[in-house]
Amino acid sequence: MFKNIFNIKSEADFQAACLETFLYQYENVEVYRKFVDFLGKKPSEIKQVLDIPFLPIEMFKNHLVLDKVFGSAQTDKPLSYFQSSGTNQIQTRSKHYIADFNLYEESIYKSFEQFIGKPEDYIFLGLLPNYSENPHSSLIYMVDFLMKKSGKPEKGYFLYNHQELFELLQKLGQENKKIILFGVSFALLDFLDSKNDFTTLQINDFTVIETGGMKGRKEEMTKDELLKILQKGFGTDKIFSEYSMTELLSQAYSLGENIYETPNWMRVLIRNTEDPFSYMEAGRTGAINIIDLANRHSCSFIATQDLGRFDYAQRDKITFQVLGRIDHSDIRGCSLLVS
Repeated sequence: MFKNIFNIKSEADFQAACLETFLYQYENVEVYRKFVDFLGKKPSEIKQVLDIPFLPIEMFKNHLVLDKVFGSAQTDKPLSYFQSSGTNQIQTRSKHYIADFNLYEESIYKSFEQFIGKPEDYIFLGLLPNYSENPHSSLIYMVDFLMKKSGKPEKGYFLYNHQELFELLQKLGQENKKIILFGVSFALLDFLDSKNDFTTLQINDFTVIETGGMKGRKEEMTKDELLKILQKGFGTDKIFSEYSMTELLSQAYSLGENIYETPNWMRVLIRNTEDPFSYMEAGRTGAINIIDLANRHSCSFIATQDLGRFDYAQRDKITFQVLGRIDHSDIRGCSLLVS
């Protein structure tokens, strides 16, 4: 394994870690090896990141995408897994087996610290079901982990109790606490639609992090429209967004305007929707491919069904936008609360 993916500092480090990870997963993840072989690709031909085949995300719905070292041990001790929600009873849901929760937790902590701050400095509140209600949700696992790292007693889930949440926000604002409210989009909008007078909220350091999720619950709107409604409703410019999926172990963050950045062990490429083995230039819309090096024991190279485009911000930092979906595939969190 590359010395430590969380210590990647340069493009050379990233390329080396990707190539090493590709070879490891080709040898140890059966479904990925079969996919690469089906494409007629030989490991010896993979010289750079753009040569690496990306596994279609749909493979998580009907295949075991798992390191054979851990897969062979399933009969002795079943592995934990994350599962996508699905929007109806017929839809096949993705299942992502987790071999090493330490990797996920370190990825959560370090990316949050990089883009927002130390979790210990914040009180985390959730407009989400609690962990016991959804033990296979990667999103809720992440929020629950951040709550535990924070250690603040005021933490909690308030999906079904808007009045209690509003009163707590009022109290914490008066105490000058730093607050982060996580929520899927429609739950945040439902909270704003409650009878509470949000103009009375006086909170100096209040951040809302929306994680997507509108399908069938509210009138569809663009991300820009959503952000403006949340900014006005909550009275804060700090309306951030988190982007990840059941099939990933890393997160990208947007600190506004639907412009996302990834940590150094994660990257987005934009593929041509007409030719999945070619890539789009900056500013051109295509489908999102994700490299997630924390996904060591499943697959780090995933072709999603999301549309997006990327550009280079200042200091040559790659940023990207999420613009919708090619089909009805689920972004993590999008149908989390649909029964």
